[in-house]
Amino acid sequence: MLDQWLFKRIDNTSLVVFRIFFGLLLFLESVGAIFTGWIRRTLVEPEFTFTFIGFEWLQPLPGYGMYFYYAIMGFFGLMVMLGYKYRFAIISFTIMWTATYLMQKTSYNNHYYLLILICGIMALLPANRYHSIDAKQHPEIQSISMPNWCRWIVIIQLWIVYTYASIAKLYPDWLDHTVARNLMLRVKKYPIVGELLQSDWAHYFITYVGIGFDALIIPLLLIKQTRKWAFFASIFFHLFNSIIFQIGIFPYLSLAFALFFFEPRTIRNIFLKKKELYEGDEVSVANYKKMLVTLGLLYFSIQIALPLRHHFIKDDVLWTEEGHRMSWRMMLRSKSGYITFTVIEKETGKKHVVNLKDYVTKKQMRTVRTKPDVIWQFAQRLKKEYQAKGIAVKVYADGKLSVNGRKSRRLVNNEVDLAAVKWNYFSHQDWLLPSDLYPEE
Repeated sequence: MLDQWLFKRIDNTSLVVFRIFFGLLLFLESVGAIFTGWIRRTLVEPEFTFTFIGFEWLQPLPGYGMYFYYAIMGFFGLMVMLGYKYRFAIISFTIMWTATYLMQKTSYNNHYYLLILICGIMALLPANRYHSIDAKQHPEIQSISMPNWCRWIVIIQLWIVYTYASIAKLYPDWLDHTVARNLMLRVKKYPIVGELLQSDWAHYFITYVGIGFDALIIPLLLIKQTRKWAFFASIFFHLFNSIIFQIGIFPYLSLAFALFFFEPRTIRNIFLKKKELYEGDEVSVANYKKMLVTLGLLYFSIQIALPLRHHFIKDDVLWTEEGHRMSWRMMLRSKSGYITFTVIEKETGKKHVVNLKDYVTKKQMRTVRTKPDVIWQFAQRLKKEYQAKGIAVKVYADGKLSVNGRKSRRLVNNEVDLAAVKWNYFSHQDWLLPSDLYPEE
């Protein structure tokens, strides 16, 4: 039964058209980072970047290196779109994009992580078997069909993303419209819609449509009777996000995913009118079946487990950030705060109050003030700076943090020497003070 479901041949029009849109979006994301100044602000201006812990060796290329780096990624995106040396292009893009994801956290975005996953999935799929330069140069690979698993691996991944995004919103500050209100304050000066989005009814609408859309969009797209209306809702939802939040290619990538839900004939009639439809029912079990099932179960088990890990870590993820990344916790909170670092020379007892402006950019400063892992990394950097001068030091941090506009509370134990603390990769950092975000009234 499983063999028939996984390896039943189906028409590949959806995958072929998606490859074209996907490659174009990869190109636009790469060159967009250059022309919008994202690379300059995030990778060129900073003296150093805050990498994912353990990847400190991944630092931006000097000078104009990162501009060339992203230009090369854009070129790989075009190769994916055209289906030219497809496997090489998509694997190369995936490696380069993953490297930039790991080398900085100041501009962390769940969508960047999703792009890594989708690129990895696309590297496995036979997306260049039709309407591609590869198929023209090598006619023997041309095909109008693909195994059924090629469609469902994408759908299951999306289902996980949207389901967890919906579940994450089921907490007090989202349900009482606090998050929506804070998010809309950022766009108050937008022409026409800015003032409109400050109203209570808009906050109510955003709150509950956000939960409902994420929870239901995949099932509604799978059901033929609701598919068209779900797609129209997707257009409104994702264009709203694109205009209001300006989150790059993700809204358009989300719309492109709809290709995997519509009937091949519909997609063919719109995009590839000359393509022959596959209408057979052949089942061709591949010799890689055991490996596919094993790796598939392992991969999706990890995808299901990662967003749950914060439940097994002490305190509130909104406060500690422990278990936040790679968990589809999107646009759930706003944070503000301040922090002061003090360096004390062990031998002389001399104190140095650190001026953050001497070390980090304005963009990085917001991260240093609110993210515990970045606070620890900065303390370690100060330690190494003084060690290079032959001076042994202690580093203390003191500051307060506010989540979603709530009363500020002290985040870090200011009596703990962060220079002497090791990072716990899989458990709570004991030098973080309790959040007490939701005291009983």
